[in-house]
Amino acid sequence: MLKKKKKEDSVNTGDINDMTNENEQEQEQQSADVVDNTPSPVDTLKEELALANDKYLRLYAEFDNFRRRTTKEREDARKMEGKDVIVSLLPVLDDFERALRAMEGATDVAPVKEGVILVQNKIKGLLSQKGLKAMESIGNPFDAELHEAITNIPAPTDEWKGKVIDEMEKGYYLNDKVVRFAKVIVGA
Repeated sequence: MLKKKKKEDSVNTGDINDMTNENEQEQEQQSADVVDNTPSPVDTLKEELALANDKYLRLYAEFDNFRRRTTKEREDARKMEGKDVIVSLLPVLDDFERALRAMEGATDVAPVKEGVILVQNKIKGLLSQKGLKAMESIGNPFDAELHEAITNIPAPTDEWKGKVIDEMEKGYYLNDKVVRFAKVIVGA
């Protein structure tokens, strides 16, 4: 019996050795596969470059879309800048049309004149609400930043020299900035 056990033990030991050898071979194969699966530095750099290019293209496209969108929004805003002023002037336009119809059948000038004065006052009121203010020039010293001299005439007295004698076209401020220079005649 001892002989049988020894034979069985030697067979079992051989089986164990065979199994150990197989396990070692499998581990070597797996480690070789791991080495084969590890990308080379060139492949890693190529992947990083591809990712960077993709990221760059997406960012560039996003910026290009942003630029186009903001350009369109600015154009739309420019088109609609004066909308509130124009809408507020529409009733004045209606008043002028009514005045024209009233003038066709009018025989007396006084009511027509009164109607025109009312329309003028209405438009001045609307524009002053928007920040427009008339410039007072007559009697003030000539200022090249506010006035545009059309001509010089001899001053009636010495105190009128260098001052605005007459105003050909009124100047205007919009929110304290000159939007139209007054065209004036200056005493020399």
